[in-house]
Amino acid sequence: MKLKVNLPRTNLEVQLHKSREKRISTENILQQVQDIFEKESKKDDKILNEIYTGNDEINNLNLDLLESHRIFHLSDIERLCIDYRLRFLDSSYFKGEIPFEVLSKIKALEKEQQIALKGFKIVAPSKLFKLENADDPLLFVPMGNDYFYLIHKWGNDLDPFRKLIMWPFRHLENFTLVLLGFSFLLALLIPDGLFSPQQTTTQFFIIFFFVFKWVAGLSIFYGIKKGKNFSSAIWQSKYYNA
Repeated sequence: MKLKVNLPRTNLEVQLHKSREKRISTENILQQVQDIFEKESKKDDKILNEIYTGNDEINNLNLDLLESHRIFHLSDIERLCIDYRLRFLDSSYFKGEIPFEVLSKIKALEKEQQIALKGFKIVAPSKLFKLENADDPLLFVPMGNDYFYLIHKWGNDLDPFRKLIMWPFRHLENFTLVLLGFSFLLALLIPDGLFSPQQTTTQFFIIFFFVFKWVAGLSIFYGIKKGKNFSSAIWQSKYYNA
């Protein structure tokens, strides 16, 4: 006759409690967790304070521990800012919220590099900065010699047409070409015979010239009134009316 032994099934939660009791008592676990949270909260506050106060310090990073695809020269950042009409400024000017994932990335890099990171820089549209009066941020830290290390990118991607829309505002030459093209189209819309019975090519270009003067005058007036400038001149400007 075979004896059937019914062994109790293993409760994983009970085993988990037993495993924890070997490491720390139940009475002390809450205090330990609270201490860890407070320590991490102090780290977060310190990092946020560094981001929102800002400075021009250079970070002595261990290059062997860095990801090469995250290293960018100032000229690369300049090209991006001009193409998409963005600003590259000290993080102290940034008025947007810093996501928790950014803090996690910074703490992980600080732990790996065994240093406290400083001198944060951010690439973002001007509306995300607290600019003095005169959707896709990138956070960098300076490495020296005009090189920067990309820590994190957050937010929504830019409008796919932003580069095209901002093309006229890159340089004075771009803006002039757009004004010439727009003036030419306006001149074509003026009916033949409005100023003379039979419009000649010379007369058309005279009309085109006056239309261009009118369009350029309005553009210059608007630009001066709003304090606007070209992307190549403002990508590192801390002034709103620049």
